[in-house]
Formats: sequence, structure tokens, C-alpha cells
Amino acid sequence: MKYILSKGRKINKYKAAAAVIVGAAAIFCAAKRFIPGDKANGAIENPGMLVHYIDVGEADSEFIQLPDGKTMLIDAGEAENGTQIVEYIRNCGVERVDYVVGTHPHADHIGGIEAVIESFDIGEIYMPKVTHTSDVFEDLLIAVKNKNMQINTAKAGVGIFKDDEYSIEILAPDKDKYSNLNNYSAVIKITFDDVSFLFTGDAENEVLKTLTSGVTADVLKVSHHGSDTADSKKFLQSVNPKYAVISVGKGNMYGHPDESVLNNLKKIGAKVYRTDENGTIVAKTDGKSIVFETER
Repeated sequence: MKYILSKGRKINKYKAAAAVIVGAAAIFCAAKRFIPGDKANGAIENPGMLVHYIDVGEADSEFIQLPDGKTMLIDAGEAENGTQIVEYIRNCGVERVDYVVGTHPHADHIGGIEAVIESFDIGEIYMPKVTHTSDVFEDLLIAVKNKNMQINTAKAGVGIFKDDEYSIEILAPDKDKYSNLNNYSAVIKITFDDVSFLFTGDAENEVLKTLTSGVTADVLKVSHHGSDTADSKKFLQSVNPKYAVISVGKGNMYGHPDESVLNNLKKIGAKVYRTDENGTIVAKTDGKSIVFETER
């Protein structure tokens, strides 16, 4: 997959800004030891997989430590979150990110990916086949080019990884063109033994309704920060998550998460975690049970 760079673009190196780094959140990524926090389901001393929902305000970023020791980053917040995310990953003792996914080219999802690409050994990069005219998108492409890498197309039917223990599959987008950029979002399902996680980017109901046939998950990353244009009652009932995580900024101007979404999650009995209230959220699982830990 090839993207075309605009003429005359120059590399904008991200600047380290210590004020951006959330030190309290970074301690969560200390190997795989159990850290006291919200442990309503009981402690999992040696989890095989950790999913970090990093608090990046009104943006999205999830870092996953996979069962075989590989790592995955889904989105990386705004450009100013780049340093925060790089430091967070480093505090995990990680030097390589095996899979990087930019769900779609909005700045609040791909902004920090440039910093991650420049800071780590990168395995594979996945993004949907859609372009954007923003400087953030151009900077990401330049960072990829400077690493002599190519971007794999994120689309329905693509299997990122699969073995007997766990799998990573892309469920959407399943069309070449959408009128709304959010609907190009790469929707990803990770299944580890008996436990599954669904990551939806900013996919709207137009796309999510196509997933209502047989797509379930124990943990749902609520789409589009809990907007009422996504996460319909039918979609939530179909996925039927036990837990829902909303990445959202405190006091944001959009009114996220919408009250209707929260009500629908309550009706299906999902335990809700929110980055604006809980800070960074970490789900630990051994493939059978899940325990959540929160920064606040």
C-alpha cells in the first residue's frame, strides 16, 4: 500500500516535553507484576496478556502486551501525546513494538504514532486505505518512509496473527469508500484462549451494524469516545461485553460519553471504566479471567 507525500513537506521531529508524561500512569507497565488497584474479580498474579488503555484525554491509545511476549499499539493519541506514550512503553521494558495500528487518520488517533515509529524497532504497520491532508498524517508517512517500511492495509478479513493460543483479526472496514472518515476505522478483535477484546476506533453505526452478526467480546473499547453516533443499543446487545472502556477527555466540548450510550451499557450489565474518571486502565488476563486496575 502506497501513500503519496505532499511536495515540500519536512520532518517535524516530536519534542520531548516532560510535562506531558503522566508518571503515575507509567508505573502500571512494570513487567507483569500485580499492582494494587480495582481488583473486584480477584488478583491474577501471572497474566498472559495485558491491555493498557492509556489516558490521552479526548483521544485514543491502547498498548497490548501479547501472550507470546510480542507487543501491539492501537492508536497513539494526539501529536503532543507522543512523548507520553513512548515513555509509557519504555516503562514496560519494551524496545520493540511488533504491530502498530492507526485505526484511521484523525489526529487524535494517529498523532503520536510518528514519535513511536522514531523511538522503537517496529515490526508491522497497519492503516486503512484512506488519506488525509493534515500535517500529522504527512509526518506519520515521512516517519514510515524514513524507516524504509511499508503500510499494510487494514481491512476486513486481514489476519494479523493466529496460533493455537491467541489471534488478532481485523473485522472492518469492509468497503473502499465511506462518506465519514470515522467509518474507515480498523475494528480489531483479539482473542486469547476464552477471553476476547474488541477495539473499534471511531467506527460509527453504519459500520458497527455490519458487525452485529456473531461478533461478541468480553471487553469492548467503546467506539468514538462514547458518541451517540456509534455504540447503538443493537450493537451493544450483540457484542454483549462484560466490561466497557471509554477513552474520553474530562469536560470535553462534545459531551462524550453520551448519556444514551451509558444507559445502554448499563442495561446490558457492562461494567464501565472511563479514562476521564479512572485515568489509565489496565486489563490483565490469563485467558480465563480478567482483572482491571486503574490509575485513579
